[in-house]
Amino acid sequence: MAIFLGYAAATMVAVFCITHFFHRRLCCRHPLFTDYPILGMLPHLLRNMWRFQDFVTEVLKQHGGTGEFTGPWFTSMNYLVTIDPLNVHHVMSKSFHNYVKGPVFRDIFQAFGDGIFTADSETWKFNRDLFHSLFKQKSFEVFLEKTIHNKVQNSLLPVLDHVYQQGSVVDLQDVFNRFTFDNICSIVLGNDPNCLSVDFPEVEIEKAFNEAEETIFHRHVVPRCVWKLQKWLKIGQEKKMAEACIVLDEFIYSCIASKREDLSRYEENETGETFHVDLLTNLMREGKGKGEGEAHEDIFLRDAVFNLFVAGRDTLTSALTWFFWLVATNPLVEAKILEEMNEKFGSNEKTVLSAEEVKKLVYLHGAMCESLRLFPPIPFERKQALKADVLPSGHEVNPSTVILFCLYSMGRYEEIWGKDSMEFKPERWISEKRGNVYVPSYKFIAFNAGPRTCLGKDSSFVQMKMVATAILHKYHVEVVEGCIAKPNLSIVLLMKDGLKVKLTKRET
Repeated sequence: MAIFLGYAAATMVAVFCITHFFHRRLCCRHPLFTDYPILGMLPHLLRNMWRFQDFVTEVLKQHGGTGEFTGPWFTSMNYLVTIDPLNVHHVMSKSFHNYVKGPVFRDIFQAFGDGIFTADSETWKFNRDLFHSLFKQKSFEVFLEKTIHNKVQNSLLPVLDHVYQQGSVVDLQDVFNRFTFDNICSIVLGNDPNCLSVDFPEVEIEKAFNEAEETIFHRHVVPRCVWKLQKWLKIGQEKKMAEACIVLDEFIYSCIASKREDLSRYEENETGETFHVDLLTNLMREGKGKGEGEAHEDIFLRDAVFNLFVAGRDTLTSALTWFFWLVATNPLVEAKILEEMNEKFGSNEKTVLSAEEVKKLVYLHGAMCESLRLFPPIPFERKQALKADVLPSGHEVNPSTVILFCLYSMGRYEEIWGKDSMEFKPERWISEKRGNVYVPSYKFIAFNAGPRTCLGKDSSFVQMKMVATAILHKYHVEVVEGCIAKPNLSIVLLMKDGLKVKLTKRET
């Protein structure tokens, strides 16, 4: 009897496994890799995790730009992965309301709270309208330019001068990290922590942001049940996430409390002067928290500040780091940038150009677009379908299907950029009339696409150009021998081991 029951159980398990296997084969009609029993396609991904971005690019090119990834059985790691611009346009614009971030996305990105990056529907619309009104205020634009100008003039260039005088090697990514952190603190909080100084002080909050972002990437490549268990047990990467969130929340909530005291004192004094044009102050004055009472408003402010920090710090650090690596390793491009600066401004003694001045630099703009094409700060975008749909590529989308856009891979896709897609070629962005070429956002998606296009796109270009022209005007940047530019594994595309360089002063 026991033997019979054993055979029956084994038969049932075998039938179930075979049925499940063929069901997965039926559902996954366009697999990117071999779908192993139990483990799905995860082994392929884990074997190539050390070169994740380039591996995904190669596989997608082999499959015409779109395919399906299935994770281990009974997990939610099933994705439709695409770099087809028509699919991007369909999801991000034409059928915008059918594709959302979704609850699973918010769970993975839980550190972002209900901020603009994770929100959907009315919550997203409220956040976007609010930030749009703040960014477009003339007083804020003036404040932003003044803040950047002062930081470049009084901190960035003096630190680089010190490095040059010492003849030492410097991690330019670390310099930009500190620069953007000080900048975003000034812009969002109205307070400069002076992390960019010659003694390079350790910044705990910066480390916490990096830990949180790396954990979010980790949550994309391991089954949800695994990272949930790690979170419950407080071990591994999830332990780092928990510790990082404590540091981040303590920092942000203390800033909010301090700002409330400042505003209270200011209102009591009523001097009539114009102060406090930083974003946190403006958000508080709007008085539009998501609930009633100060505690609810503090949660809203906390989420807003966190999202602004990620948008205004890490993305700019990434963009500047990869730009300088590309320019340093392409001397002809560097020469053309300097030639354009000389043509436009001659022997201008100004060390930092204004926002209006940098907008005149067409070749520099092309070089930056080209850098963002090859190394987009946010390497992938995630969407979830609400209703069944069919993409322009012919791939069927079921309700709750998760779609991944690989922005890094899109920048290297020959179908979009031609046979020379792997070349750093600023000229592709310049017209015959010496103006900048417009490329639709569903092809050049570094700043997202459709209704969710980045609100800070224009200000980001201004900041990058002000920094780039100030450094290139004064210094030649040389990458030290042995420094390998390798992307890290995170939701923001930074260099894994930093950008080690030496500086040479230009002859005046």
